[in-house]
Amino acid sequence: MTDTDDTDGQDLLGHVLLPVAHEEDALATARALEPYAPRRVTALHVVEKGGGVPDKTPVEQSEELAAESYAAVRRVFPAADEHTAYDHDVVDAIFDAAEAVDASAVAYRSRGGNRLMQFLSGDVSLKLVTNAPLPVVALPVVDGED
Repeated sequence: MTDTDDTDGQDLLGHVLLPVAHEEDALATARALEPYAPRRVTALHVVEKGGGVPDKTPVEQSEELAAESYAAVRRVFPAADEHTAYDHDVVDAIFDAAEAVDASAVAYRSRGGNRLMQFLSGDVSLKLVTNAPLPVVALPVVDGED
């Protein structure tokens, strides 16, 4: 297995954008990425905006959640950068952030859920891999997680 993208020689894991939802998810996602030894990591937390309806959580609470998530990622990747995005569409926010930080790839861990929840939420994983303007790496979920 190689870590370069054969289409242009870019190092696939040169700068990984790591979307995280909360502290526990951030730590598990960072640990799942760790064996692949990316050179640079930027943790991303998306604060979901309501898009014409009230926000899911107050912005202050969401920003605190983001700070806890970044701290968890730094337990695995001490030099990790952070990026907070505000959007009603999580997938769009991820790809916009990837462009903003010049990421070489997005690495994520599926958060699962039953089929109904995936359908109702629009299945972020499906959107990530089908609408991707850059490589998207699905990290393995360790037995007993989720």
